[in-house]
Amino acid sequence: MITTPFWIDQLEQPAGQALTAPLPERVDVAIVGSGYTGLVAALTLARAGAQVAVLEQQTIGWGASSRNGGMVSPGLKLSARKLFAKFDAPLARELWQASLDAVDLVEDLATAESIDCNWRRDGHVHLASKESHFEAMQDNAVWFRETLGHPLRVVPRGELRSEIGTDQYYGAVVDDYSGGLQPAKFAAGLAQAAQHAGVALVERTEVQSIQRAAFGFHVMTSRGALQAEEVIVATNGYTGPLLPELQRRVIPAGSYIIVTAPLHPDAQRITSPRGRMFYDSKWFLNYFRLTPDGRMLWGGRNSLTPDADLIKSAQALRRQMVHTFPHLVEVPITHSWSGRLGLTFDMLPHIGRIDGVHYALGYNGHGVSIASYLGQEIGLLLSGAKTRSPFLEIPHPTRFFYDGQPWFLPLAARYFQARDLLS
Repeated sequence: MITTPFWIDQLEQPAGQALTAPLPERVDVAIVGSGYTGLVAALTLARAGAQVAVLEQQTIGWGASSRNGGMVSPGLKLSARKLFAKFDAPLARELWQASLDAVDLVEDLATAESIDCNWRRDGHVHLASKESHFEAMQDNAVWFRETLGHPLRVVPRGELRSEIGTDQYYGAVVDDYSGGLQPAKFAAGLAQAAQHAGVALVERTEVQSIQRAAFGFHVMTSRGALQAEEVIVATNGYTGPLLPELQRRVIPAGSYIIVTAPLHPDAQRITSPRGRMFYDSKWFLNYFRLTPDGRMLWGGRNSLTPDADLIKSAQALRRQMVHTFPHLVEVPITHSWSGRLGLTFDMLPHIGRIDGVHYALGYNGHGVSIASYLGQEIGLLLSGAKTRSPFLEIPHPTRFFYDGQPWFLPLAARYFQARDLLS
């Protein structure tokens, strides 16, 4: 079993097309972080005429953008009904619509940039882990139809075999708006598009400090200094102490994934007859899918800490998978890895500014679509093509007890596990 992301193993870097560029002396916009947010922001700004450099401590797309499950679904971590309870109806509706537009943006980018990332729009299935959860799902489907005009198809337990090859769940709702892709290929395709638009992609370059200067900002890196009129930090779950006040507003949490060897075609058809994305209704949820080459990808929050042991994690995830799909008991696990989510205290993504430095982060597990969307949003804002964004207008809270070190994650894990038992 390999403890590196399966998706990265599938990447093929074209000969003679190395992404990394020399560190420029001066740019209009310097972007810290080369995930979906940074790459889409760079592409948007470059096509608006700006000189842009993307600074990456590791390699392009190294973080969660090449480590996630590749699931692209509408909605934010804070549910649509809670959005309407928290905000006035126009703002809540705008935030919900942005999540739909974010899914469309992923499709548009993959199509317009000819990114071969196995994009398919086959929908997702939200599975009820308990009977009471299914009752709530049915009520939710009615609310979505009446309030948002968004169709969710209810699948009772007796019909669930048409969607998934197990009897472990109590029903489901299907949302056909969702899709899936190969996340590392999507990131690589965005990087190539940005590079073709003139963006300098600077790998293996740690940003050590950002200081105000007469021309904008003096950015000191491990490879020298860079002058920039504007700076965007797009580091999400990998946000460090570069801006301490920003670090206090995002919580790095672990999400863990295993992948099996390729399944026999018959096993693929039994497991996922329609090739959809799946996630269950637990607080400590599992998400899973078939990969484009027919493997089972199984992920979950078996630990919220970002540095849990990957062998023990794989053992726990495998037990969950086999409990759900007993016919996969003999299938070997080939990969186990983790990535860092960027959680926020209000479970919402944010655009903001601290000490003059712009940022966009806080995707709470919805990173493929929302990270791409906020990358475009902040790019349009800085280029002047937009003057407002709802993600800029909502407050971005922190807590007095949080200094950027998530000491409370083990306690939060026990709390969510207890809620799963009691719900």
